Amino acid sequence: MARPATHLRSQSAPDLLAVLAAHGRYVQGLAGGRRADLVRADLADWNLEGALLAEADLTGARLSGAILAGADLTRANLFGADLRDADLRGARLAQADLRGVSLRGANLSGADLTGCDLREGCIAMQTRKDGFHILELEARAGNLDYAVAEGADLTGVMTAVDGRDASFAGAILVGARLAGARLDGADLTGAQLDGADLNGASLRGAVVAGANLAAAGLEGADLSDLLKAPANIFYVDDQPLHQLIADHEAFCDSQGARGAAAKLGGADFRGLRQLRARRLSGLSAPGSIFFGMDLRNIELQGADLSDCDLRKADLRGADLRGARLIGANLIRADLRDAQLGPLAIGEGRLLRTDLNRAILRYADLSGAQATRARFLEADLSGAKLAGADLRGAELVP
Repeated sequence: MARPATHLRSQSAPDLLAVLAAHGRYVQGLAGGRRADLVRADLADWNLEGALLAEADLTGARLSGAILAGADLTRANLFGADLRDADLRGARLAQADLRGVSLRGANLSGADLTGCDLREGCIAMQTRKDGFHILELEARAGNLDYAVAEGADLTGVMTAVDGRDASFAGAILVGARLAGARLDGADLTGAQLDGADLNGASLRGAVVAGANLAAAGLEGADLSDLLKAPANIFYVDDQPLHQLIADHEAFCDSQGARGAAAKLGGADFRGLRQLRARRLSGLSAPGSIFFGMDLRNIELQGADLSDCDLRKADLRGADLRGARLIGANLIRADLRDAQLGPLAIGEGRLLRTDLNRAILRYADLSGAQATRARFLEADLSGAKLAGADLRGAELVP
């Protein structure tokens, strides 16, 4: 059966450059200017960094994977556009029409979305054969799943987006209308929420450290399992966590002659700020919180980190051989060059790293050594696996 004709319009590099040049003159009010008509343009993976696209018509355009960092999209019409995985860092989107857009996996760090419209919407096209039909993207309209919006200005945004596990750290959400929004697991660290409408929103497991929830409307909102600011000193059985960690490290360094092995189930490590290069082999800390911590080059061979919150943790070069990470939350964790292979525990005996049921959405495992690691039922959607050694790994869904 013949494939249906695409609704997208292909663009050649010379044609696009001409459109951008004419649009630049249009924005500056110069002779020969012409507003960019990029309706349904196929611009997937194009490099448009710093492009001047203010007031451009990008209705239904495919911009998935495009580099739009620093681009000026002020008042642009992006109705129904596909912006999945787009790089929009520092982009200006003030008063842009973003109804029906898909922003799944997009990076909006430092972007300005003041007054933009993120309500749901859809595009209908007419053909002689089928009449009107709705064009649909793989992700639901207005989706912000796992997007990064650190420092984004969302003042007055009208939105019906799904922002589960999205990052709005430092975002300005003053007066934002987010009633009924799905923000489960979202990072709202330091977000400005004065006058924001979060009535009926779901914020289960959201990170709200430094955010003033009292200034927002929260009637009927689900605020269960919120991750608030950590205590300066976390105690376990009346002993400060930092001392227990020091004792465990001494135990490892002396092969048991000094210190004591720590059992720290459910501990909140965030007050320690970083554990970079610490030697904590065999640490037992199931269900503990390491959200956003600097754990570079840490030694956690054979550690029990089951069900831990390791979202956005920096685990570059970490030694996790033989570790138990069953059910751990590693959304957007940085595991580049991490050691996730088996740990030798005796002649002919290997302890495999166990990541069964772990959540690794958008985690970066580039260059990681993960031979024979277990990933059964793990969620690897959007994860970066370039250069990862997965020989012998169990990856059956």
